[in-house]
Amino acid sequence: MTSVAYAGEPGAFAEDAVLAAFGDVMRRSVASFRAVFEAVASGEAAAGVVPIENVIHGTVRENYDLLIEHDLTIAGEVIVPVHLCLAALPGQRLQDIERVYSHIQALGQAETFLRARPWQLLSTYNTAGAGKAIVEAGEPGSAAVLSPRAAALFGLEVLADEIGDLPDNRTRFLVLARPGAAVPALVDAPTLRRTTIVVAVRNEPGTLLAVLRVLAEHGLNMRKLESRPSRERAWEYVFWIDLDGDASEPQMAAALEQVRDVTTMTRVLGSYPSPDR
Repeated sequence: MTSVAYAGEPGAFAEDAVLAAFGDVMRRSVASFRAVFEAVASGEAAAGVVPIENVIHGTVRENYDLLIEHDLTIAGEVIVPVHLCLAALPGQRLQDIERVYSHIQALGQAETFLRARPWQLLSTYNTAGAGKAIVEAGEPGSAAVLSPRAAALFGLEVLADEIGDLPDNRTRFLVLARPGAAVPALVDAPTLRRTTIVVAVRNEPGTLLAVLRVLAEHGLNMRKLESRPSRERAWEYVFWIDLDGDASEPQMAAALEQVRDVTTMTRVLGSYPSPDR
């Protein structure tokens, strides 16, 4: 089987998501979320994982936009616990630290701990990559916010553990695949099914309400509603909706047919196994 793509260095939370979804499969580390989409779309990877939402920092908006841009399907969902620590080169102490590097999401998820100290906070493309960069540069006075697994992988010493703002911090990742392509089997795939759709409506009063009314009349439970700029016309939006159930079920299939009648665009991005959030 070909590899599963994720963004970041080994030890990143995205790699944790690959391991949680598929077990110890071949993995392909790429430099960005866009590169994950491109690796899957081109067939260089059998599947990819990207973060879509964190319980503290909210949605990863870039990946919503990339889902619209690419002809890929959502094949699964995995939720990864996020444990954050502050780590630095061996021998460094907390009082030695002047700069802290990490992904912007991780910095936001540990904001209470970090803002209580006079440190310069610097954003990088990846949590594990921040740790790797400190090691490669041999940079004293610097620390990274990353997972304990990544800290150990790069030989960093943990200066403070469990620094996240919430003890139950988690990130939801989506599994991406090409439509109709074979996808590696998920480990312990849940039986619960979810469907994600994206719709566009006319910029008129009540148009979104008409969509929601159709879903309610068919008894469909909406788990999430997210809006993003349409990128076609200024001040117009598309709406992402997560629904409990499978698009092939008669009740949802009938609802989606009616939704198409009250929207300018309806796209089903996938029906997939999902843990109960």
